[in-house]
Amino acid sequence: MIFLNGAWMPVEEAKVSVLDRGFIYGDGVYEYVPVINGKPYRLEGHLNRLSNSCKEIGLKNPYSHAEWAALVDQIVEKNGAHDQGVYWQITRGVAKRDHSFPVGVEPTVFMMSNPLPKLTQQQIDNGVPCYTFPDTRWHRCHIKSISLLGNVLAKQYATEHGGAEVVMLRDGVLTEAAASNVFCVFGDTIVSAPKDNHILVGITLDAVSELAKKAGMKLEVRPVKEAEMWAADEMWLSSSSKGVLAITTLDDKPIGNAAHVGKPGPMFKKMFALVQADLFGTH
Repeated sequence: MIFLNGAWMPVEEAKVSVLDRGFIYGDGVYEYVPVINGKPYRLEGHLNRLSNSCKEIGLKNPYSHAEWAALVDQIVEKNGAHDQGVYWQITRGVAKRDHSFPVGVEPTVFMMSNPLPKLTQQQIDNGVPCYTFPDTRWHRCHIKSISLLGNVLAKQYATEHGGAEVVMLRDGVLTEAAASNVFCVFGDTIVSAPKDNHILVGITLDAVSELAKKAGMKLEVRPVKEAEMWAADEMWLSSSSKGVLAITTLDDKPIGNAAHVGKPGPMFKKMFALVQADLFGTH
């Protein structure tokens, strides 16, 4: 079952006008929350980010946090699985094609749920290959916009090269991946990119930062230049669908020092355990 504009229905019965601004312009925002054992993971963070995305594009959020939370609970119950990925989006609604915002138009609200993707044991044990890619997207990447062509083209580059993700560089500085945030580890220090308009701050990024601080791990938020990135002892991806995952090769070159070159490192293994405990509520 899916939710569309106040009604529940099978996905096959859902219909949206071809004049919807989400279809014409990609004019809308979205969220995605993993549901583990029937419980949304850090839902409040997702709802806060949704509210910020709406504010950034001048779109009224049609529901309160409590109403969104109730909808998430309902779709989880209706679709039955303990582990789900809930996606929802808000567009500016249906109007004649005009770049300017329409007046008096109701937003289109759509929510669906699918089985939650799971990491394979091979990915956990061996990490994944990634490829560098120029970050030529717009300068408002902090908005979780449904207009994702830049990210799609970047991810397709990784797919065509046999990679799990890209690591994007803007003006010689690491930003993020197509659908993930990126961490570098130098010695015993975890480094993430500044929370500015060039990255979408992931809820899992914030979780990793919080868990690292609680565990007494050193954490820095600062730019990482490309030359420094190549000297990283470890690199990780983080996202709502992945949790945290080690990057073990970049452009077919192994990441890491002599003790664990091309393999997940000790800092990753510690953080992976912390994130899993947080995801499954065993901390």
